[in-house]
Amino acid sequence: MARRTTVDLITLGCSKNLVDSERLIHQLESAGYRVTHDAERPRGQIAVINTCGFIAAAKEESINTILQFVQAKEETGRPGKVYVMGCLTERYMAELQAEIPGVDKYYGKFNWKELLSDLGHAPTAQPVDPDERTLTTPAHYAYLKISEGCNRHCSYCAIPLMTGPHLSRPMDDIVSEVRRLVARGVREFQLIAQELTSYGRDTSDGISMLPALIERIADVPGVDWLRLHYAYPADFPMDLLRVMRERPNVCRYLDIAFQHISDHMLQLMRRHVTRAQTYDLIAAMRREVPGLHLRTTLMVGHPGETEEDFAELCEFVRRARFDRMGAFVYSEEEGTYAARHYTDDIPPEVKQQRLDTLMAIQQQISAELGAQKVGTQLRVIVDRREGDYYVARSEFDSPEVDPEVLIPTTEGPLQIGQFYHVHITDGDDYDLFARLSP
Repeated sequence: MARRTTVDLITLGCSKNLVDSERLIHQLESAGYRVTHDAERPRGQIAVINTCGFIAAAKEESINTILQFVQAKEETGRPGKVYVMGCLTERYMAELQAEIPGVDKYYGKFNWKELLSDLGHAPTAQPVDPDERTLTTPAHYAYLKISEGCNRHCSYCAIPLMTGPHLSRPMDDIVSEVRRLVARGVREFQLIAQELTSYGRDTSDGISMLPALIERIADVPGVDWLRLHYAYPADFPMDLLRVMRERPNVCRYLDIAFQHISDHMLQLMRRHVTRAQTYDLIAAMRREVPGLHLRTTLMVGHPGETEEDFAELCEFVRRARFDRMGAFVYSEEEGTYAARHYTDDIPPEVKQQRLDTLMAIQQQISAELGAQKVGTQLRVIVDRREGDYYVARSEFDSPEVDPEVLIPTTEGPLQIGQFYHVHITDGDDYDLFARLSP
């Protein structure tokens, strides 16, 4: 009986993949399956692996995970079936079928809904809403995917090769999903897409509809926090800054990938923005949204990056003083503009040295910015209890990737998913420590 069948679903990669997994979990559960997500010891009769194909390390992790489950299937018979979906299979379907034939079926990034039919479940008269999902995050927050694909075609990026062109979800569908999730207890939403600022350009004569979407979501009763991820600096919709300033439930937080600062590298990367425009944009953001916290991603070691380019990037980090920053080394991805037109000419040890140098600069900046919060008051939401602390976040902290606020359990009991006002008492290079405000 399907009701007694357990499916282990493993999600690799980003939060956008996670939303697809949550939708699949809901469909499987509606069909009577028991689903475990990212179990420490998967023991289900069926395994589904949602893969990532972003860069070489992610592809390697995905392939190793597939091989692990196929080996378990062949040696122990459990799982009895292995299915694979996601970005890696969207791009390398034929190669994977030839190299790892032990997988029962491969699906791409978009046709994974066929899995239910392949398991023997015919469509019902009342099909499951494709946007409904079973949350795998704590019950008080959810990721909200507003579009698929990307039209930017940066030199180094393979995402458009896997996801296709930008396609915005209908605004009414997004707002309806927010209302449903609020009714289930979700209070905080992380807006995600391959590139947020292109939202609506495909349906509104090239005009970004992101500000209008944010206003509509912010108007939904019960939305306490709304946080924006993965913006793009070129053609940034400036009206978004007004919305962020005027709406108290839109977090003063923006995740925007600048990648580099030298005009030489921005041109090679095909970023369609200049050094001067970048500095002007950051100044406008901080002027229009007081207290705004910026998170960015930077790249080192792209083909053609000189020592002068890298020195300019280091100076950019010192001047911009990002509140949160991640960085990674260039990885040549076949089929990209860079792979077809440039030579990956920077030695791996130089790439790593540049990465280490850049992150050391940011670590010092992060420690200084954290120290400035000591003695201030923050509103936080509690995510979990861990050891001697309740682990919470402020509006400036996104789950999984940003600093956390640690509150001693002696301040409790505190309720998971509830907001509290705290006094910051100390900080380290990453996290803050706090006590409840009187």
